[in-house]
Amino acid sequence: MTENSVHTDGQDTASARASGQSATESFRKKQHAGLQVSQERVSALAGDALAAIHDVIRKHEMTYEEYDALKAWLIQVGEDGEWPLFLDVWVEHVVEDVNTSHREGSKGSIEGPYYVPDAPEQGARGTIPMREDEPGTPLHWTGQVTSTDGSPLGGAKVELWHADADGFYSQFAPDIPEWNLRGTFTSDEEGRFEIDTVEPAPYQIPTDGACGKLIAAAGWHAWRPAHLHVKVSAPGHELLTAQLYFPGDPHNEDDIASAVKPELMLDPQDTGDGKRTMDYSFVLDLVSDETPAATTVA
Repeated sequence: MTENSVHTDGQDTASARASGQSATESFRKKQHAGLQVSQERVSALAGDALAAIHDVIRKHEMTYEEYDALKAWLIQVGEDGEWPLFLDVWVEHVVEDVNTSHREGSKGSIEGPYYVPDAPEQGARGTIPMREDEPGTPLHWTGQVTSTDGSPLGGAKVELWHADADGFYSQFAPDIPEWNLRGTFTSDEEGRFEIDTVEPAPYQIPTDGACGKLIAAAGWHAWRPAHLHVKVSAPGHELLTAQLYFPGDPHNEDDIASAVKPELMLDPQDTGDGKRTMDYSFVLDLVSDETPAATTVA
């Protein structure tokens, strides 16, 4: 997720407000109006959420000064446009766990706030769009998309996006080409694909806005480990959204977004010429009665 901020200290950072507002506008473009939720369901969810907050207030004997500080902070989250960032960093991983607990295929992870649909098509074997001098270790990725019934899934879509070496995502930070490090790959008749990209770097989520104030006040860190984002889809199968991680990253164990899973760890190998190669495949679950509507691919 990004979390448009540089990954090392001492460099210029993108404005949290500009990044947050871009993420908010991107989220607003998604279709949510068709969702029908019963009053009973809304009452149950909202009632339990409020009860949990009440329990925290009582447990810690919150003062009025702390309550007013909370109100001021919540207002700033909205003014900075950081609700997508806040929810995707600290809440989404639990929603993802609940909605995919039935799966038998590949494990997923959070989407984060900076997915953009319709990235340029690159075929079954191609290079993700990038700048001519894109920094980062070249990475060659081979894989296959199959179904839980064992059959290869030709024509499956593998959407890939990730941050650059400074922790910035295209379309959410200035001076980056529109589709930089964003591409769609379509598996061949055997479900196979090959992708050339560059390895991303670990980075910090924005810390100059409301979320950064929470992090500083709580004494937390703001780091996310290096990761690749993917969405993998095929007709009749559940949509898989995941983040893939690199071994040895110091923040695999304490990711601020709590999104790392052992099953999502990659195993890149040095090729001896300054490049790395890896194999990582996906197994998609067939759509069933247990499939949440939001993860169904027609």
